[in-house]
Amino acid sequence: NCIFVMAPPGSAHLNFSLGGLVAVGGAVGYFKKGSVPSLVAGLTFGGLLVGSGVLITKGESYQGHALASGVTGVMTLAMAQRFFSTGKFMPAGMVATLGAVGLAYNVKKALEWMPEKSD
Repeated sequence: NCIFVMAPPGSAHLNFSLGGLVAVGGAVGYFKKGSVPSLVAGLTFGGLLVGSGVLITKGESYQGHALASGVTGVMTLAMAQRFFSTGKFMPAGMVATLGAVGLAYNVKKALEWMPEKSD
């Protein structure tokens, strides 16, 4: 018997990847510096991004991209503020940059999948 594992839809890949990176980054921050806020934020934001990818794979593309838009928007603002206050690109500038890319992509996709208004 062959078991085929289907890849998630293309529009979910970014959110799964970004979610995994953010979660791992939060864990690394905790293990290297003992930063509980990094761990909590990484797991929370990463989990929400992975959840958005799951919504997209289940055919709820608008909801998934809308959730990811909110998550990446908050992540971008928080980490950009930290980057500008510290001047250190790692990790704040990198996360803000990745968040901004995710925000732009997910807003575009949410607008594409936005349900039609019925009058």
